[in-house]
Amino acid sequence: MKIVAFVPIRLNSQRVAGKNLRLLGDTPLMCHILQTLCAVKQIDEVYLYCSDERIREVLPEGVRFLKRPASLDSDETLGAEIYDRFTAEVDADYYLLAHATSPFIRRETIEQAIDAVLAGPYDSAFSAEKIQTFAWFRGEPLNYSLGNIPRTQTIEPLYVETSAFFLFSRALWCERHQRIGKKPYMAVVDHIEGLDIDYPEDFALAEIIEKARRL
Repeated sequence: MKIVAFVPIRLNSQRVAGKNLRLLGDTPLMCHILQTLCAVKQIDEVYLYCSDERIREVLPEGVRFLKRPASLDSDETLGAEIYDRFTAEVDADYYLLAHATSPFIRRETIEQAIDAVLAGPYDSAFSAEKIQTFAWFRGEPLNYSLGNIPRTQTIEPLYVETSAFFLFSRALWCERHQRIGKKPYMAVVDHIEGLDIDYPEDFALAEIIEKARRL
């Protein structure tokens, strides 16, 4: 059973310029998730999937570089196009897609998700954050009734996908082009583990968290 992890990145990010190489603590942002993946006991190979070979200089030990076409760096590129290309180039039974913008996901969380899928009955896994509050969607309450307002402790929670990781089999991707199957294992994470760095304020928050962790 071969499990391959891959982290697709581009160096021309728009919302936070140069974020993948920007230092978080004393380590480039992208290296946080790569180091975590290298420590996961079930993963056989870890790849950084990037079009710019200069990135090799900062890769942690044990991470393989795979060059992707520069055409995949466009703002219009869909994730599915990247996953198609990677799975065509690297053979595996299972793929663990992870993102550099989630630096605080824990090794133990990923290992538990892999164990759950390999043991069954789950066909995939993903990280999600539990949100237990009053939510609206398309102008209507989503998880409560206006005429029957519950306590927040008992309200029906929502689960929001984070971008930290997705685990899926080669068969699931090749047959259905889905990174989440019909019976997924949901790895519930807290707000820190689930933090996704998309905007400058997210990076600022990550710096505060990283500094606090070092105290």
